[in-house]
Amino acid sequence: MDEIATIGFQIIALAKEKSDGINNDDLAESLQTVPPEKRVQALNKLLQDAVLEILKKGNTLIYRLKDPGKKSSAPKDIDNEERVIYNIVEEGGNKGIWIRDIRVKSNLVMTQLNKVLKQLENKKLIKAVKSVNASKKKVYMLYNLEPDRSITGGAWYQDQDFEAEFVDVLNQQCLRFLRQKRDIAKGSGEGPLAVQKLSECSVADVHRFISDLGISKIILEEDDLETILKTVVYDGKAERVAQISGGFLYRAIETPIAAPGLVQMPCGICPVIKNCADCGEITPKLCTYISEWLD
Repeated sequence: MDEIATIGFQIIALAKEKSDGINNDDLAESLQTVPPEKRVQALNKLLQDAVLEILKKGNTLIYRLKDPGKKSSAPKDIDNEERVIYNIVEEGGNKGIWIRDIRVKSNLVMTQLNKVLKQLENKKLIKAVKSVNASKKKVYMLYNLEPDRSITGGAWYQDQDFEAEFVDVLNQQCLRFLRQKRDIAKGSGEGPLAVQKLSECSVADVHRFISDLGISKIILEEDDLETILKTVVYDGKAERVAQISGGFLYRAIETPIAAPGLVQMPCGICPVIKNCADCGEITPKLCTYISEWLD
């Protein structure tokens, strides 16, 4: 066994004794006979082999044994500061993490943090993504991740712009399909209850119809179409029928009064409506999409 490997086992034994992590002072005190350069070599080897993870507490670097079930995808050829930032960004998953939170967790000054983030972006290890929650803010995530719908807004947003016309077209086509189904049922000659049953259709039926039309440039999921169907229901042009199995069917209904047109409002299909309130970063007063819709 070579000298570096032996020092590595000593560091691992020390880290096992201190589950909260060890710092350079702990290492210097416990490995007094080991030259600093050898200690650094052993540390770097353990970091590269993902035996240890590196954290920052205040201005102090902390080395901690890595959870075997928690594997980092960080490349081996990045430096320690880049590794710290990479691991913090990785924890954010596909919802990303604000630069403010990265700064708090890493305790790096803003100029140094921006430098490290730029280095990781240039290496195509992370990327910055604009969030529909706050148009002037960016979140960071690993380069190969597809952003969560709460960040991009899903199918209804393009470059942070709410696609009101696209939603309106889908709303009309979904309603057309429901009405076609109703008209066919009425022409069947069956009794009222049977006609009502024949008028019902599933989200999968509507999804297949819209897919066959080819009116969408992006791939729409069944969940997307169910969101549109709900807006048809909110407009009073269809109803949602609960099933014993737990799912729902939809059918067109007669509209004795004019529809409220909720589908045209961004609120109807806003992916962050649950976070909307009368105070905070997401409010109707600050919402640019409502302002554009009202104009």
